[in-house]
Amino acid sequence: MAGPLTFTLLCGLLAVTLAETTLRTPAVLSLGREVIKERLTQELKDHNAVNILQQLPLLSTIREKPAGGIPILGNLVNSILNHIIWLKVTSANILQLLVQPSDEGQGLAVKIPLDMVAGLNTPLVKTIVEMNMQTEVQAIITVNASERGHTHLVLEDCSNSHGSLRISLLQKLSFLVNSLANKVMSLLVPALPKLVKTQLCPVIKEAFEDMHVDLLSLVRAPISLGSNYLEFDPLSPAIKGNVIQLKLGAKLVNSQGNVTKWFKESAVSLTVPALDNTPFSLTVRQDVVNAAVAALLPQEELIVLLDYVLPELARQLKSSIKVISTKAADQLGPTQMVKILTQETPDLLLDQGTAKVAQLIVLEVFATNEAHRPFFTLGIEASSEAQFYTRDDRLMLSFNEISSDRIHLMNSGIGLFNPELLKNVTTEILNSVLLPNQNGKLRPGISIPMVKALGFEEASSFLTKDSLVITPASQ
Repeated sequence: MAGPLTFTLLCGLLAVTLAETTLRTPAVLSLGREVIKERLTQELKDHNAVNILQQLPLLSTIREKPAGGIPILGNLVNSILNHIIWLKVTSANILQLLVQPSDEGQGLAVKIPLDMVAGLNTPLVKTIVEMNMQTEVQAIITVNASERGHTHLVLEDCSNSHGSLRISLLQKLSFLVNSLANKVMSLLVPALPKLVKTQLCPVIKEAFEDMHVDLLSLVRAPISLGSNYLEFDPLSPAIKGNVIQLKLGAKLVNSQGNVTKWFKESAVSLTVPALDNTPFSLTVRQDVVNAAVAALLPQEELIVLLDYVLPELARQLKSSIKVISTKAADQLGPTQMVKILTQETPDLLLDQGTAKVAQLIVLEVFATNEAHRPFFTLGIEASSEAQFYTRDDRLMLSFNEISSDRIHLMNSGIGLFNPELLKNVTTEILNSVLLPNQNGKLRPGISIPMVKALGFEEASSFLTKDSLVITPASQ
């Protein structure tokens, strides 16, 4: 029999499973219901959905099919309708949309409350008889598969929510007029849901399709990395609870528009954190982040005349070399030269809340700027703490102090020696020459276009064990 401890452990594991999703794609864009609600609301405005409501043919519809579907053939209903000069929607409002998991759990239910006032004009009274009509339209966002196996988001089952229709008079008039209005309202009860389905639902579907196209477009917006670009490609959508997840492929593109590196599904995992109350998140796999940083910091060679630029370090270097070889130290002239070569692009290692960058660096010391052969060549395994932060909609990155973890003597023209003797001074040189150079290239940051495209001014970021996550900053 399982004890309380076992039950607690199982509940904890279940909570972690619900909070996070582990995928294999290079990136995932998670969209919360607030984003879906706001963007669909805007699309409905752009598609003049309110105007559609104001143009609903109420009178002609109830004349064609009165209550019960019996045609008007000179009966009582026909007599009543003959007393109506016009009947139309005089004002309409689409209230705040609601997005929530559907009852079936396979999609998102979008509920669109409608509030309308209809005016009825009859010779029986000099004023307009007004009726308030309230109802709710519901549609389901779901994932649909095409014949070729591709999946995409669709809006289905658009109709009037069952039991949501309410029609009432806004003012009481004479008994005769009230009776006429009540009869008209009874005819509108079956007619209005049909009008919503035939007149408004196609507009809602079109608005959703345009919203979907816009979302895919902002996903594809290139992210500038110096002379290169990082581009995401939508692969497939999924609906998890009240969140839409767009799985993304990624690629690096050079200034000529040629793809230099593809990122696809792989054995490398990607942990997508739960959105909670965050409107959206862009989760990017570690290897994609690493390639983006490498695009900003390609292999390069730096040459510095140490005595002119950093005279104090030049003296320290001379003193350290003197311990190894007095003859070599005496040959160091005013134009003594240090050459720093980054052997490979930096390798970024992410962990929960922290990041570290590792680099392979070759450092050579020449007696003068005219010397063809170096005194020695050192191979340095260096590392730094990397700090990610945001500024407006830009992702910023900087390296902290460089540490020389291991140092190797690769070549020497002044005899064999223990390279550890030069560890301190060469580390100082790297921090004085290489570190400012790299941070200078990183200083502009990386603009994330989708932040502002989704309606937010500032971004925030955090690190997981295998990814970088970008979200809007807390308001």
